[in-house]
Amino acid sequence: MRELLKIGSQNFTKVVVKDKHGQGGACHEYFIGRSDDSEVVSIGEFGHVSFQNGSIKEFGVNGCHQEDLLAIVIDRLQSFQAGEYACRENAQALTKLEEAIRWL
Repeated sequence: MRELLKIGSQNFTKVVVKDKHGQGGACHEYFIGRSDDSEVVSIGEFGHVSFQNGSIKEFGVNGCHQEDLLAIVIDRLQSFQAGEYACRENAQALTKLEEAIRWL
């Protein structure tokens, strides 16, 4: 397992890559957990993301896609923008995420 880039000014969580590069040259298994507990990360306390490994035509549906995760974040930011956390920064992030989905 290898830990990914630490995100944010305070590192409360960490993302760990669980597998080696597979079909398409990318990794496909990720765990998310507390930054202070490597054992919990190994079982994915906050999440386990399994991406599609290989083409659907050849391997069937066996995982999610980048767009699925972006859709989740877009939904959260739209909700923040409709409430007390509305701000220019969230609006900018939302715009860029929507743009990323269009490109993908």
